[in-house]
Amino acid sequence: MLRASAIMAAGTMVSRVTGFVRTMVLAYAIGTAALGDAYNAAYAIPYSILDLLLLGVLSSVVVPMIVRAQQSDEDGGRAYEQRLLTISTVALVVVAVAAVLAAPLLIDLYTDWDPGSRRFEVAVTLARFILPQLAFFGVGAVAGAILNTRDRYGAPMWAPVVNNLVVIVMFVLYAVVGTGGDIDKVTNTDLALLGLGTTAGIVGQAAVLIVALRRVGFAFVPRFDLRNARLGEMGRAGVWTIGYVVVTQLGFMLTTNLASSAGNVVDGHGISPYTLAFQLFQLPYGVIGVSVITAMLPRMSRAVADGRFADVRSEFGSSVRLVCSLMVPVSLLLMVLGPAITVPIYGHGANSVADAVYIGNVLQVYGLALVPFAVFQLLLRVFYSFGDTRTPVFIGAGTTAVNALLMVLFFVLLPARYAVMGLALAYAIAYGLGAGLAWILASRRVQGLGGWAVGMAMTRMYLAAIPTAVLALASVWLFTTVFGGLDFLNSVIVLAIGGGLGMLLYLGVAHRMRIPEVNSIVGMVARRVGR
Repeated sequence: MLRASAIMAAGTMVSRVTGFVRTMVLAYAIGTAALGDAYNAAYAIPYSILDLLLLGVLSSVVVPMIVRAQQSDEDGGRAYEQRLLTISTVALVVVAVAAVLAAPLLIDLYTDWDPGSRRFEVAVTLARFILPQLAFFGVGAVAGAILNTRDRYGAPMWAPVVNNLVVIVMFVLYAVVGTGGDIDKVTNTDLALLGLGTTAGIVGQAAVLIVALRRVGFAFVPRFDLRNARLGEMGRAGVWTIGYVVVTQLGFMLTTNLASSAGNVVDGHGISPYTLAFQLFQLPYGVIGVSVITAMLPRMSRAVADGRFADVRSEFGSSVRLVCSLMVPVSLLLMVLGPAITVPIYGHGANSVADAVYIGNVLQVYGLALVPFAVFQLLLRVFYSFGDTRTPVFIGAGTTAVNALLMVLFFVLLPARYAVMGLALAYAIAYGLGAGLAWILASRRVQGLGGWAVGMAMTRMYLAAIPTAVLALASVWLFTTVFGGLDFLNSVIVLAIGGGLGMLLYLGVAHRMRIPEVNSIVGMVARRVGR
């Protein structure tokens, strides 16, 4: 699993690095004020729908069903995969067309903007250019799921790099020929460039995955014999996942409405800082957590199908420890180094250093949520490996309800300039409680998850990370009090000391403490360097 996760993590790391460049160019070209908010609102809608819908359905329904078809069908599941890709393509084209027609309604649902305002009109125009990517993103996701069941993890993790590169070129072009971050000056030609360029990135990403499918011997033949598509079985399993999507979408709509309302009061403190901070928060999980989960789920599904519950417990325990061995120090570094991370990335062009510092403050709060969120996602895969999509709905509903209650509470109590930070704090608390509930229920399902061993391992990881946190704090204090604050150069130096040397310090301390997961990572890297 470590080897498979390393392959995926390498691709994801390159994807996230190019994603960094992408968000840097975005902030430079259009900023995080009105135009930035309009773009991020339009951009978030297809991703919020597809990330939640497809990733949930793929994890809970499609991947286990493909695995069973490969094990039980005479053709190794090939015909079933072709039917699945055919149905997905047709359904997602219909969804994309409907979404484009409903663009004004979607923007109205996800924001608190006046429908007659310039910000609303720009967001609707951008959404109409961006929403067609629903079809391409969905087809690519199904193709990636088929590749994962064949233990081919590289292409799904490297394909987003193509997407990022296309969008980077688009933003650079806009920065050269566009009208900048002033929403009152932006033209329809500018909006077409921003919207169609964003969609072109997803088209390129899907094309890479389709080519990868052909290289593993998968020849796509459209199949419309729905009688053998097992839609009834998929529907019975997927109805609960759709319920989970509905619940989480309601929570996301509340988040964007509250963030956009705060942005109406304090420009630059709305949807954009929330979106950009959340993307950075998701980086460690995307590199580490998703890689481990993608390798873990097919194995747990096979173990459940064979009745090997001991292997399920072992697979889960090793996955949690492997993920947390890196998530623990990273979460502490995010809490300490938030502004130092965001100033070099977002403090340029149409975006000021002060705007970038605020994004970093939001990221600091999100650091609290990193470990609980990762453990929560790992726990959901235990239920999905059993084909149980019902329990995650109730867990997700409870987590979303707590998150919504806390978001409204913090939004009412905090000044508008701190509202988005309150949204991040509500997220952290809700997922901490959700992870606790999911652990109890998953432990009952498999007769124990080794909580004592995991708890002791995480305690040792936190102890090993304390020197790293102290070093990062000292570097921040030095450059904010002695050298006059976090400009670009000071931030880079703080990251080099607190982040770079800090992580090396953690690996060294953890290695001396003989934390097995860290030793495995250090050993693998040492062997590759030796070669």
